[in-house]
Amino acid sequence: MIIKHTRDTLSETYLDAVAIRNTVFVKGQGVPRSIEIDANEAYCIHFVLYDDKGQAAATVRLLPNKDLTQVTLQRMAVLDAYQSQGLGSILLKEAEDFTQEQGFKSISLHAQLGALKFYLNNGYQEVGQIFEEAGIQHITVEKSLISKKA
Repeated sequence: MIIKHTRDTLSETYLDAVAIRNTVFVKGQGVPRSIEIDANEAYCIHFVLYDDKGQAAATVRLLPNKDLTQVTLQRMAVLDAYQSQGLGSILLKEAEDFTQEQGFKSISLHAQLGALKFYLNNGYQEVGQIFEEAGIQHITVEKSLISKKA
């Protein structure tokens, strides 16, 4: 497997990310495409995990905040055929490592309640109340990256 990342919204990697998000969020969860593809696309770093045959299997994007101390992790998606194989954790770790290498101090995200256990198992902590976003219940979670430095 290989993980690629890009900021180029015309790249094949970005188009693969959008295809996964369309399958998982728009078709699978009924999220309106107008919400799924937003004005932040060009400001994000888009990651795609490819399987051993070169097929796009999972994606996530990172949106740096304005003061460049924190990133917001968004659009984490693993295609159904690749669920429960640890690919989400592998991709999440890659995004975290990249974030730390770039000097960011923490990551936050709006976790769907159905995925909350995944994030808690990967070291994230709840930091708010449950809220609705795109018709789906979420909760904010975050993880400090400072303690990871050796």
